[in-house]
Amino acid sequence: MLDILVRAGSFVAFIVMGFLLKKIGFFKQSDFTLLSRIALRITLPCAIILSFAGKTIDPALFALPFIGLGFGLCYIAAGFLMNRKKSASKRSFEMLNLSGYNIGTFVIPFAQSFVGPAGVMTASIFDIGNAVICLGGSYSLAAMVKAGDGFSVRRIAKALVRSVPFMTYMVMLAMNFLRLPVPAFVTSAATIGSNANAFMAMLMIGVGFKLEADRAQLSTLARLLAVRYAMAAVFALGCYFLLPFAVEVRQVLVILAFAPIGSAIPGFTEDLGEDVGLSSALNSLSIVISITVIVALLTVML
Repeated sequence: MLDILVRAGSFVAFIVMGFLLKKIGFFKQSDFTLLSRIALRITLPCAIILSFAGKTIDPALFALPFIGLGFGLCYIAAGFLMNRKKSASKRSFEMLNLSGYNIGTFVIPFAQSFVGPAGVMTASIFDIGNAVICLGGSYSLAAMVKAGDGFSVRRIAKALVRSVPFMTYMVMLAMNFLRLPVPAFVTSAATIGSNANAFMAMLMIGVGFKLEADRAQLSTLARLLAVRYAMAAVFALGCYFLLPFAVEVRQVLVILAFAPIGSAIPGFTEDLGEDVGLSSALNSLSIVISITVIVALLTVML
């Protein structure tokens, strides 16, 4: 338990360091984009490659993308149903901002540190379904509700193809299915990048952390976070006690259920013409809550 708390404390320390370095001017808010690109396009793909290289995937795990997609759709449905008698603008905002999980730059570093390659593989396969929600699915549905636009499969497909982590998942799954070995020089280079992934991800989260909501919006924040984590608790209990996976897989699914809101959601909120400040505050607060809950769960489960 002490080891878990020390490692979790290190994660939090790097987040705080990123936040404080931004406050004193070492980083600018615009640097978040650069750090995000390094994490999402270099260190995270390295961690994914290393988790799949030389491993055999249990066919049962191919149910995980459907679980990830299903969780996302449940959050979108909750946002719609809670606001069915309210304005289309409010419905679309809550549909979008309740949905999606930050897996690549949050859960995978935790899984990498606490569970190992098997945990990263589980989170990665789950993220295939989650990516459909985070990279355009929730935005398309929210835009359809707000403006009556049609659901855009093309928009989602375009976002997925441009996502380096998602395409890395696809390539590694294809290589695993065809039993093609990953060249030694690739795994050697991926090891170096993978070792930097947790640090880069936590530093990026710290630099991107911001709270822009005003006091009048506190009740909205509290309500949305309460709904989000109440649903997460139901999903986590169902995954752990009802699904027929190995205990290690179920433990990772519990962590996934409590992951923070997808990091791309504030950007989509801005595209939707809604309150990006409130969305950013919701996103940042979900990170604080998720860290607290996940660390507590790790001390119990591991």
